[in-house]
Amino acid sequence: MEMPDAALLDAAIGRARKALLGQQKADGHFVFELEADVSIPCEYILFNQFIGRALPSGLAEKIGVYLRAQQSAEHDGWALVQDGTYNISSSVKAYCALKMIGDTPDMPHMQRARAAILAHGGAAATNVFTRSLLALFSLVPWHGVPVMPVEIMLLPDWFPFHIAKISYWGRTVLVPMMVVHALKPKAAPGCTLSIDELFLVPPQDVRHWPGSPGKSFPWTTIFAGIDKVLQVTEPYFPRKSRQKAIDAAVAFVTKRLNGEDGLGAIYPAMAYSALMYLSIGMPIDDPRIQMILKAIDKLVVIHDDYAYVQPCVSPVWDTALASHAIMEADGAEESTFDSVKAALAWLKPLQVTDVAGDWAWQRPGVRPGGWAFQYGNAYYPDVDDTSVVVMAMDRAFDRWPSIDADSFGASIARAREWIIGLQSKNGGFGAFDADNDREYLNAIPFSDHGALLDPPTSDVTARCISMLAQLGDRLENSEVLRRATDYLFAEQERDGSWYGRWGMNYIYGTWSVLCAMNVVGIAHDTPAIRKAVAWLESIQNEDGGWGEDAESYALDYSGYQKAPSTASQTAWAVLGLMAVGERDNPAVTRGIAYLTSTQGEDGFWQEKRFTATGFPRVFYLRYHGYSKFFPLWAMARFRNLHKGNHPSVLMGM
Repeated sequence: MEMPDAALLDAAIGRARKALLGQQKADGHFVFELEADVSIPCEYILFNQFIGRALPSGLAEKIGVYLRAQQSAEHDGWALVQDGTYNISSSVKAYCALKMIGDTPDMPHMQRARAAILAHGGAAATNVFTRSLLALFSLVPWHGVPVMPVEIMLLPDWFPFHIAKISYWGRTVLVPMMVVHALKPKAAPGCTLSIDELFLVPPQDVRHWPGSPGKSFPWTTIFAGIDKVLQVTEPYFPRKSRQKAIDAAVAFVTKRLNGEDGLGAIYPAMAYSALMYLSIGMPIDDPRIQMILKAIDKLVVIHDDYAYVQPCVSPVWDTALASHAIMEADGAEESTFDSVKAALAWLKPLQVTDVAGDWAWQRPGVRPGGWAFQYGNAYYPDVDDTSVVVMAMDRAFDRWPSIDADSFGASIARAREWIIGLQSKNGGFGAFDADNDREYLNAIPFSDHGALLDPPTSDVTARCISMLAQLGDRLENSEVLRRATDYLFAEQERDGSWYGRWGMNYIYGTWSVLCAMNVVGIAHDTPAIRKAVAWLESIQNEDGGWGEDAESYALDYSGYQKAPSTASQTAWAVLGLMAVGERDNPAVTRGIAYLTSTQGEDGFWQEKRFTATGFPRVFYLRYHGYSKFFPLWAMARFRNLHKGNHPSVLMGM
């Protein structure tokens, strides 16, 4: 295939670069909207109604516009992703939220939604997290929700279930939720909701509530039996030990409240922390509750004609990735230096060096040194963000030595030490914790989403390898790299791809791993790499782009699921191919042609499809920044490899 016209490519890169620079905030950072399915805005509506808090004028109406627009014309319900399959839990939440803000059951869209809900088993068929919300409103009985006794807070750390053994997102949500479930608070006066029309049989008559779709022998049976016992005995637990457990849970949350960034800096944890405080009798005007409400309100995105609520914000991730893209697209302009220096100067003080977070339960001897995903989340930094920030700092310092005036070198060294300290026993890296891989815990009835853990994954491990190798570590002198690389070879799928935990899915994982394999020095003709290249070539769409559907996360592994091309997934594919020497591969040329031909007049790309992952099969994400910096990065790298003095990729990403 012919090379793209050099002038057209330069113009496309220039437009994208200018547009991206135009999004930088005055203090140097970048942050783009982070959108999930309708669950979070629905929960926001219901939460505020439950606590008796009025929303600003017009906000509920704008959220209603958003919710109605997301209803599928194909199946009349709500999906987890753009153009996705029907999801009963999201659909029930959307119906409840719309009814709460005034939509009546006889409205056409509500009639269609109700019919679809009933056709899929009714509101009783929702997942545990949704049924927990319904139980708060007395819409399902509490015995319809698996028991998570707050006495868990008193268990010793050697016990099979302990909050240290579950993921950061699991513990920050479950700890306050257990208090709420123990105390069962009532909604504020005047907050009433009835959804009797969504049940096939009255909820009090339901005998079998749905469990996890993923069965694990023998743990599913064991935990189901334990839950049956707890359903009967939990109301009779001693009051003294219950109060002691509640006090322990409240202390846990209070220690980690995290100011106006909120507990765990994620919406569900924030909402349940507020409900926890209200449950124990705090007035709503207590400073702690008011601080939580401010944190929650910061997640609201308001446009001219609609509004929604983000699950969290992503400024550190966006700033680091945007910095890489801008450096890749550098045309020797002074604005590149100024932009990157400002971005890194903003990132530097956000490094957590003074708080040993929850990760220290597993690694008590390691000094803190990571970055979190959000503006502030000191107890929960992650190695993925940290690796990308470090690679950006190192890359900038390599280009402009004077940029180290603010001692980025010390930040890099501290981060490297922290990441090495969080390597798991199997050689891989999880996102937030080491060895958070006790799979039996995903079989507890309350974990029907199957995402209670943070085990090592290929994409995160690859990023850590990329960082260490970019900093100069080599296989011949680094046991950490050897173990991590061996882990990646063992994780390759039979078709040649790698699983992507935090991006969708095998395209993302394969891109991540190929970048790591290149920078760590694995020969490009190694069979594993050739197999991965062949796989990427084989799944390219007819239009030259790449796309992958969320259905590729199905429980029974069947690999990649084809989807329409997206700018971000196309960028990952060509970046992965170029990393392992495929600069002149016709597939890469076609991918670059797809990107140049689909660029908008504003310099960016339209990308409505979700291409990132919160929890596989349960919760997906649409990073609005991905279509702004990844395509620019890919096009610029293609140009640089053809024009530069070195035909291979030297950076970790």
